Amino acid sequence: MVEVYLLLFAGLALLFISGKFLVDSSVAISRRLKIPRMIIGLTVVAFGTSAPELLVSLEAAFSGYPEIVMGNVVGSNISNILLVLALTALIFPIPVPAASVKRDWPIMMGVSLLLYVFSVNGWISRLEGVVLVGLLAGYIIFSVLSARKKVSVPAVVDTGNTMKWWVAAVVFLVACAGLAYGANLLVENVALIAQELGISTRVVSITMVAVGTSIPELATSVIAALKKETDISVGNIIGSNIMNILSVLGFTSLVSPVSVSTEIARFDIPWMLGISVLLLLMMLPAARSRINRWKGLLMIIIYLLYIYLLF
Repeated sequence: MVEVYLLLFAGLALLFISGKFLVDSSVAISRRLKIPRMIIGLTVVAFGTSAPELLVSLEAAFSGYPEIVMGNVVGSNISNILLVLALTALIFPIPVPAASVKRDWPIMMGVSLLLYVFSVNGWISRLEGVVLVGLLAGYIIFSVLSARKKVSVPAVVDTGNTMKWWVAAVVFLVACAGLAYGANLLVENVALIAQELGISTRVVSITMVAVGTSIPELATSVIAALKKETDISVGNIIGSNIMNILSVLGFTSLVSPVSVSTEIARFDIPWMLGISVLLLLMMLPAARSRINRWKGLLMIIIYLLYIYLLF
């Protein structure tokens, strides 16, 4: 059993490392192709940080573990707010940009409600996957057009600046292979752990898998907080939640329709919606538009309560 846990954590580590190098190499290649920095930040980096969730979900769909797909996405969205954003706020209180309240949050809430509607019948069908991917394309176009109106542009990873194009290409291919292998390790051993402990794959995927695949968001947000680039912290979390639903569930359901268990539809998704509303309340101008340390602590307590109720 110890070997199973070691392989699980090896899979998580491989996903994190491969995801980082995927972003770095993709940014380097994009810059060599003279793609505007703004578009790199809104597309390449956004897809790169969601790559672990996508690969894990695709592997779970192919392997016949649909609960891992939904648990991964819903659990990641919950942990992004209650864990990643909360830990970031504990490091440095986060001022909330007006755009996060007026534009980004409504989009996140809208796609979350759409996921709830799609989940009612117990399936995310291929047709619904087409809708999600179509909305993803619209979201990217909207984000690019909105960003063009701003003076500043989104920050992107700098580690790809000195990477030669052929090195970046090799790193990209190796990172893709690492993501695929890491996803395979993770899915196989999550199933074994669930069987050994006598708990559902849903619970394991919402906790261990979701937190593990949220590590890139955690790393990005913590680094942004330490640098006091707090706009990135809030935007990174909300953007990641949007991408998880539209890209991860969208592309996965195109490959294979994703079944939604009764527990996820009736318990976990409503929790995700409630936590999204909680995030809005913490960002409202009436709360001085700041997610401070006590709010971060409150979110962690709520997350622990959610985990307790899961078990």
